[in-house]
Amino acid sequence: MSKAIENLKSAQQQAMAGRPKVGGFPYLAETLRREGVTRNLWSLPACQSLYLTEEGPVMMQGTPLVVGMVDVPRFDHDALIVALRTDQAGESTFPEFLMAAWKAGVVSYDVDFVARNVTYYGAGGESYVESYPATTV
Repeated sequence: MSKAIENLKSAQQQAMAGRPKVGGFPYLAETLRREGVTRNLWSLPACQSLYLTEEGPVMMQGTPLVVGMVDVPRFDHDALIVALRTDQAGESTFPEFLMAAWKAGVVSYDVDFVARNVTYYGAGGESYVESYPATTV
């Protein structure tokens, strides 16, 4: 196992152990940032995640949200905001958030741990950027 994978796994375990139910993402993000993760690029509905770290890039393949050929939902800014606020309130699981984001037309998102923001992208070039607060780990 590479140093990059070891660091990422350790940071994820630490983050999940101390992550609060409400406002958990900033805690997770800060934990990863402190361990040298600079970006996280997600591809939906494949649930493929590329972590860019100081030790090197790491690809993680999750369970896809859909299989086969499907129509891509139209980007729906309002539905994305609902998915985000539901997750931020601790009222959804991560897989539920991913499915809600996909249904809102999100095909990818980019977490910038240095700038503390997430950019969500639709298939037609639409985007929505949301900053998240710094937090103490």
